[in-house]
Amino acid sequence: MSRGKQYYPHECDGFIEWRDGKIVGLLTFHFEDNTMELLTLNSTLEGEGIGSALILMAIERARELSLSTLWLTTTNDNLSGMGFYQRLGFRIVAVNVGAVDQARLTKTQIPEVGEEGIPIHDEIVLELNVKPALES
Repeated sequence: MSRGKQYYPHECDGFIEWRDGKIVGLLTFHFEDNTMELLTLNSTLEGEGIGSALILMAIERARELSLSTLWLTTTNDNLSGMGFYQRLGFRIVAVNVGAVDQARLTKTQIPEVGEEGIPIHDEIVLELNVKPALES
């Protein structure tokens, strides 16, 4: 769920990170106007640079397509994720108060409590302005 819309990541474009012949990471996305929304980011090995490598692939694709912005939403309990994205240059640009409560009406499996016992209510929007690739 993102901004009230349900997505099916297996139907979306994405990048796969391989290590030793095994899939260790996946990032899915879709395009909206002149932007790329990151929908999912998964890694089987935390702290190994897999998520960063996938984000860098997305940035490169956005630059190739002359897109202006990469953006994503996450839940208010995802403190480690928000830190991760901000270290990569993303900025918090909006808080959609109550958006997860609303999404839970459609997607009932969304938990009410998340990381570190934090109640999940809100959607946090993060953006990264993408500069075009330098022409040779």
